[in-house]
Amino acid sequence: MKILDVPQTGKLGLTVTFPSRNGLIRRTLVTPANPNTAAQLRVRSAFTQQAHRYDTLTTAEQDAWVAAAGQYQSRASLGQSGPLTGLQLFVKINSLLAQLGQDVVDAPPALPLFGNVAPQNLVITNTGGAIAVKLTCPTSPGQNTLLRSAAPQRSGVRRAPSMVILGMCPTPAQGSADITSLYVARFGVAPVGSRLFVQANLVTDGWQGPKAQFSAVVPASA
Repeated sequence: MKILDVPQTGKLGLTVTFPSRNGLIRRTLVTPANPNTAAQLRVRSAFTQQAHRYDTLTTAEQDAWVAAAGQYQSRASLGQSGPLTGLQLFVKINSLLAQLGQDVVDAPPALPLFGNVAPQNLVITNTGGAIAVKLTCPTSPGQNTLLRSAAPQRSGVRRAPSMVILGMCPTPAQGSADITSLYVARFGVAPVGSRLFVQANLVTDGWQGPKAQFSAVVPASA
């Protein structure tokens, strides 16, 4: 139910409170389902391995991460944030590198300067029942454009749900990067009338640039 109270988030007894776009919500605490999918297990494994690996660093190496982390703020919650810890920055950088199959690092990489992503729009076609999902790319996305998406949503949805990694943006042909196989491998064939969300951002040395988000509705067969 929606409540009027001081801003808050978290569990209290048998209830949980959280801010939403409709205001402050309080509901009965329910343990969410945990399907333990292969993708979930890979992410959790990467976090766990890198958290343990931090303890194997030398004191000097850990101090370097602590110094670097002090320059970056955590994501704000209820209007508050603070500097990252060395462990948080280490896991943030290296868990992503591990998920992408890239070499993990022992020293904090410098924050790169990110340009604009190559993808400019999401275009979905349905030719005789064959649905194609493509990103318009006037320029090459290179080797470091990461794509995320979510399961198909109702057409009226405008707020993007939680995204998961699809993979790196493929090389475009005639100005379009075909991501159909990436999407189907993760979520299956999207039904007609559903809305798809895709995010693209540059990744360099484990750092992520700003995300560009696109959405489109799967059309009826032409």
